[in-house]
Amino acid sequence: METLYTAEALATGGGRNGHVTTTDGLLDLDLAVPQEMGGQGGAPNPELLFAAGYAACFHSALQSVARAQKVEIHDSSVGAQVRIGPNGEGGFGLAVTLEVTLPGLEQQAAQSLADAAHQVCPYSNATRGNIEVEVSVVDD
Repeated sequence: METLYTAEALATGGGRNGHVTTTDGLLDLDLAVPQEMGGQGGAPNPELLFAAGYAACFHSALQSVARAQKVEIHDSSVGAQVRIGPNGEGGFGLAVTLEVTLPGLEQQAAQSLADAAHQVCPYSNATRGNIEVEVSVVDD
């Protein structure tokens, strides 16, 4: 694979209850285990960061696919829900739901664009076959 960009981050101080920084200084965050997992909450966690990254990446892929297909989209959005839970083998696993909003497009056309974006999005390609990812078109 030809590399276009490399993101680099460092986690210190305790993983989920630690700190994460990027070498370019753009991210510099304390992390906390969510209350739902027995932590104190009140700070980002890896699943929040993954959800934000996946939503943004997928939205970019969606816009790219729409341009390539010469479909005008306006006020589109992508919401990502990242769930974590026991995988039944002593570890943990993730599952993702992506909710795509494409106002003004018929449901079938909107789902077709979302499905095409799912084929080109780097996050989708990285997770395909590894975790459950559901992509659906919603009204809001």
